[in-house]
Amino acid sequence: MYEALALGFRPPTPETARRLMSSQGVRALAAAAAALDDVWGSTLVSDVGRLATPDDLESLSASFRRLFGHTARGRVPPYETEYGDDSLFQPIQEMAHLAAFYLAFGLLLAPTSRERIDHVSCECEFLLVLTRKEAYAVERGEQEMLSATTHAVRIFLRDHLGRWAPPFGLKLAREDREGFYGALGTLCAAFVRQECARLGVPAGPELLRLRSTASADVPMACGPP
Repeated sequence: MYEALALGFRPPTPETARRLMSSQGVRALAAAAAALDDVWGSTLVSDVGRLATPDDLESLSASFRRLFGHTARGRVPPYETEYGDDSLFQPIQEMAHLAAFYLAFGLLLAPTSRERIDHVSCECEFLLVLTRKEAYAVERGEQEMLSATTHAVRIFLRDHLGRWAPPFGLKLAREDREGFYGALGTLCAAFVRQECARLGVPAGPELLRLRSTASADVPMACGPP
């Protein structure tokens, strides 16, 4: 599920269409969702089913640009630090915290990437790595690794993705009610909420305000000349 979200929120490619929009790709993802629904009592399968659309790659790219734009402040910003209380220093601290998390598990943003580390696809890909480590630890009976990795997932959801992905996904669903990205937003919100419940951390609210882009309250570094 994290792999699907990470792929879906990147700029669309033929892989996006093949793995997330085709009937075969949707069936494969629905099988994974059904396994989770059996455990959680959720309805992720119905959310996955809405991903299958007749859109071609060109129209999907147009929807991507319309919703996410060419800057950090598109119609639905896909960046964590665009949400929250107005603060000069908090976004910097959040980015530093993200970088430290990634580095602690030996991960760095690819040198060729033009994306910020607080992008929703980056955070989903990081949790993909951690949950695969969880699965590996379960299969090998590595209790210490399992405990450490599960703790990292819990803290990352609490401080990052679990806090802002639910309102982000719901906003995306409202802005693209009948489209692929609206369906992906609904799936994102539902799945991340279930992950938060699994690990006993609070999920984000339905609405989360955007931070102001005004610089009027930024303190001056020096006095007048």
